[in-house]
Amino acid sequence: MTYKYLNMKRDGHLAIVRLNRPETANALSYSHLNEIEHCALSFREDAQTRVVIFTGEGKHFSSGADITEMEATVDTPIVLHRRRLRMGERVLKAILSMDQITIAAWNGGAIGGGACLATAADFRIGTDTSFMHYPEIELGLNLMWQSLPLTIRLVGPTRAKRLVIGAEKVFSDKLLSWGLLESVVPQDQLIDSCISFAQHYVNKSPVAAQMIKRSINNICGVLDQGLMHMDADQHLFVAKTSDQQVAKNMYLNEGDPDFTGN
Repeated sequence: MTYKYLNMKRDGHLAIVRLNRPETANALSYSHLNEIEHCALSFREDAQTRVVIFTGEGKHFSSGADITEMEATVDTPIVLHRRRLRMGERVLKAILSMDQITIAAWNGGAIGGGACLATAADFRIGTDTSFMHYPEIELGLNLMWQSLPLTIRLVGPTRAKRLVIGAEKVFSDKLLSWGLLESVVPQDQLIDSCISFAQHYVNKSPVAAQMIKRSINNICGVLDQGLMHMDADQHLFVAKTSDQQVAKNMYLNEGDPDFTGN
């Protein structure tokens, strides 16, 4: 497959995948997500690559779901809209199921769906410009893509509530202290630092390393599907509420909220 929104480079046992929509801060359109899923699944047949680094071209890792596509779904049959909403979920599953060790080279912002991608990696290395923000609640929406358990496992339930309900924007120093980042390095050293970090895992026995990774992920995530399988349906529900329209208008135009619980 020829990618329009990704750049991928293999070098020995290491591969680097770059999200390549810098003009949109790597916003994740449906087509972009489709490419990421295909790319992640393609490593199933790759016996050479042992570590994959994901990063974003330009200033930011990813600004999350492309909200310009939200309006385009108005006339889409709900049976199809529901399937398309689960594309991000499919992408995260594809990344989580990769046998290779994965590293997010976290440049700039990882926002909404971009943060979901970052938390799906095995490790994350950032810079002093790195920050995380889940703005979904500010749009009156829930967090989707079955990503909530990933955040909870990384930072615990209280901090997860601060991030997802409180919509706190968390910067690199706190990301490091909370355990979301392995280290913080200068921006111009990010990729080299990730490559150096990757070499430690490249030099491990791949069969043993990949079996251990899968076991750890399965132990941590055994209930994820059973608990989170309805988050796309929850989105369909909350998107029809009056409060969601209030939140969206406030988010786009500022102003004071007047939520009614409807």
